[in-house]
Amino acid sequence: MKKILLPAIAFVALSACEDIWDREGVGFTGLDGEPRTTALQAGAAAYVAKDVNIPAELAGVPTIRVSTDQTEPDKMAGVAVDNGGRTPGSAVEVTAEDRNLMLSTVQVNDTLYAVLRAPEGDSSKIDSSVGPKFGSRVQRLTGCLPAGDVYKKGSSSRASGFAVPLDCS
Repeated sequence: MKKILLPAIAFVALSACEDIWDREGVGFTGLDGEPRTTALQAGAAAYVAKDVNIPAELAGVPTIRVSTDQTEPDKMAGVAVDNGGRTPGSAVEVTAEDRNLMLSTVQVNDTLYAVLRAPEGDSSKIDSSVGPKFGSRVQRLTGCLPAGDVYKKGSSSRASGFAVPLDCS
């Protein structure tokens, strides 16, 4: 009886210290057990983005549907880039090389593309080095496998956007 009663009393005494439904504050995550907190600024040492589940956010944004007479993959990707979302209602904000970009899904005919573009009101081009990085992270960003190469729309050094065909089956 003592073996059961002593741990039960200890449990009740310790659980009375804090509200069990209060989940705010420092938490321990991962294998290393380092504490993680949230801060208001991205430059703060303890900053962890609150919106870290990009595929779930992207699933909440409607897919843009476009029809075209084009059949070549690069032309269809160009149509996808032209129609990719640039506002919070049509795309999800992601960061690439210290710059905010918009990630959206566009279905051109029957092919689904992940599209990365500059936000609305930002007329500057995207550095071409972002394209391969986007292609290597498309599965983590969308939850779908890439079904082809990264297509770029723009010049050799600067692009207006990137598109990757997706396989979400």
